[in-house]
Amino acid sequence: MVSHQSIFDLTGKVACVTGASAGIGYHVASVLVGYGVKVVGVARREESLYQISQNLGENFSYVAADLLEKSALYDVCSSVGNIFGTPDILVNAAGINAREPASEVTSEGWETTINLNLSSPFFIAQAFSAGMIQKGWGRVVNFASLQSFRAFKGGIAYGASKGGVAQMTRAMAEAWSSQGVNVNAIGPGFFKTELTEAVFQDGDQVSRNAAQTCIGRNGEMNDLDGPILFLCSDASRYVTGQILMVDGGFTAK
Repeated sequence: MVSHQSIFDLTGKVACVTGASAGIGYHVASVLVGYGVKVVGVARREESLYQISQNLGENFSYVAADLLEKSALYDVCSSVGNIFGTPDILVNAAGINAREPASEVTSEGWETTINLNLSSPFFIAQAFSAGMIQKGWGRVVNFASLQSFRAFKGGIAYGASKGGVAQMTRAMAEAWSSQGVNVNAIGPGFFKTELTEAVFQDGDQVSRNAAQTCIGRNGEMNDLDGPILFLCSDASRYVTGQILMVDGGFTAK
């Protein structure tokens, strides 16, 4: 039995966090480092990753890579594993949202969205799952969305990808959880990040989104801390295949 004192303890664990150069990915990496995890961040912007490494210290390192380059994903995963060892935890936070009307979506834009939001998370998890299974312990946390369950204007490609993330999460759990690897997803509400910058520039929209929640406000980054620690630790040892909506009750109304 895990004691109450250690149920959230992550000291010495190794994590890979994609999209770690900004927004939610950066925040997740910071939280995990603060709780004793050795984190490898993956993102395109090497300069930002370097600056983050200076801020977070020796328990944060990084691999600069474009996750849209599918042929390079194996090399990326290998490079991540060579830094602190095979990850115990994978957080798939990288993503893109073009916000285009359905009539303006191109095949190239559709493929970019699906590849970054859905395909890359699966193949990265597939690569790391073998090491987690060998250890008999692992955590994969994907990022779903309000649009996993709701249709938003200008969100057909993004919504399709995030609906896929919800089902992929369940299917990953079915595939790997009997071998010790729990897979869940967080579905954030409206948080101010680069990805939602256009939304937060519209004061009326910000107010409407806040009013849609049960709590009455939009998300703040530290609202994610508890859910991340829960899903990455032994606290969630009997929780898998779930989408935890961290949305202030947006989807409850």
